[in-house]
Amino acid sequence: MRFVLTALLSWFAVGMFLRFAKERGWGQTVRREGPATHLVKDGTPTMGGIPFTLVILLVWLVFVGIPGLSDIKGWAVVWLAFGMYCIGAWDDIGIVRSRMLGRATRGDLPARYKFPAQIVVAAIFAYVVAGQISLFSNFWFDALFYCFVAVGTANAVNFSDGLDGLCAGTVAIILVPLIISSPIAGITIAALLGYLWFNAPKAQIFMGDAGSHALGGIVAGVYITQGWTWVLPIAAIFPVMAIVSVVLQVLSKRYNERFHGVDKRLFLMTPIHHHFEKLGWAETKVTIRFLAITAVATMLAWSLMNGGKA
Repeated sequence: MRFVLTALLSWFAVGMFLRFAKERGWGQTVRREGPATHLVKDGTPTMGGIPFTLVILLVWLVFVGIPGLSDIKGWAVVWLAFGMYCIGAWDDIGIVRSRMLGRATRGDLPARYKFPAQIVVAAIFAYVVAGQISLFSNFWFDALFYCFVAVGTANAVNFSDGLDGLCAGTVAIILVPLIISSPIAGITIAALLGYLWFNAPKAQIFMGDAGSHALGGIVAGVYITQGWTWVLPIAAIFPVMAIVSVVLQVLSKRYNERFHGVDKRLFLMTPIHHHFEKLGWAETKVTIRFLAITAVATMLAWSLMNGGKA
């Protein structure tokens, strides 16, 4: 019943937030170098991740957190999600404020501030969880690795955003195998269903960094605390592809500029889903194909964790 309640609350909260954002002109600034088809999205309300993340946290607290105060791992996941959510919201507010003031710059949070903040949030999570779940039989190795996975996943999920319904659909699929064992996984999927009512093509609202960072924290936290850490890169194959494509793009650009004196890059545009748009694929085709890839990869991860029986 709580899943139905979560979906309805998310649908209502996002709808109300959408109306509020429209009235105040809280729009997203679209990258001018991106696909031409995206230019019509300029000004679309953003920060839709704020209401659905708050719904996720509220429902979890009422139905799971407060009745189960001793659930250390559950609280650790919520901390990771909330901490990443705050960092993403900070970034979103800067972008919206810059647009409303008519500034030439996007106004997003610089990496020199965002990355250290992510590390602090993830380090606290990792310190707590390393005392509960061991991978390497060494507390500090475990803590460092969990911190790396949490920060990497938050950024990977953030890079997987950018097309209508893609990030939300990807995360929902990744969390499906753990819907029974992890209450927040099911709650998150339900909240995303409510959000997708407004984010389905053509999107009326974007989740922004607040939503993508929170979702990245939930994915990392759930997979780590449920002992599925090693299969996370398989299930999250698309977010991994997205962040790796960005890294390769930067490296290829720097290499060619330094050794060949030309601005030549590996992809037409990154993250990788925009590369396929530049090739002429329709946005919905890119979205559906990456969701299909994610579904197959998640089934593989599920099978591996069940001894090949799933």
